[in-house]
Amino acid sequence: MIPNVGLRVFLKSSSNILRGSSSLLPRTSPAALTPATFNATGSFAASQPVRQYARAAKASGTGQSQLSDLTPDMLKLDYTAVPLAQTEKLQLKKEQLIAKVQRDETDRSSVEVRIAILTARIRNYQEHLQKHHKDKANKRLMLMAIDKRKKLLKNLRLVRYETFERVCEQLGITYTFPPEYYRRATRRWLAKKEFCIKVFKAVQKQKAEQQLKMKQNLRTTETEEHKATAA
Repeated sequence: MIPNVGLRVFLKSSSNILRGSSSLLPRTSPAALTPATFNATGSFAASQPVRQYARAAKASGTGQSQLSDLTPDMLKLDYTAVPLAQTEKLQLKKEQLIAKVQRDETDRSSVEVRIAILTARIRNYQEHLQKHHKDKANKRLMLMAIDKRKKLLKNLRLVRYETFERVCEQLGITYTFPPEYYRRATRRWLAKKEFCIKVFKAVQKQKAEQQLKMKQNLRTTETEEHKATAA
């Protein structure tokens, strides 16, 4: 026991000596603790700490705006000095698209005009969401406008196909057909569909057999009547 007690006393005294010596040393800043670099002038300079968790900034959309083809002289005199007259430019873009598809100069409520207005709004929302991709409100408005335009294009395609093709060509719209099934194809749904097809085929086969029997019965009755009349 005696040697162990002496060893403990020695360790405690040595730790106290180290603490006292560390308190006498001058305090340094965190920047001084970083690795030092040697400058061209001959002095040492501490390098800045590198943060490994920092992520690179996401690149913003660099696509060309649909309002870039509008010249400044097209704006009103009140807005010529304003650098970003977005509402005025959007209104001019609507008028430009309407002029391509309207039936006459006074046409402001036809299906073609409504499609042109919705197209200008949709493209404006798309440009806005390229810069602010977390804007849920404008994304919802854009999806609602796309649904409205899809319904109008569908009706126009069924009623007047030539006008539908002209509107799509003038406005640069690519019309895609909706999918055949909106429901997700699960294993249960596929098995049910296969079973329904088998039942349908079996019913059709039974109907065909019944029709064949009826035809045979009619033929036999006709032949018997013909024999009876001949006798």
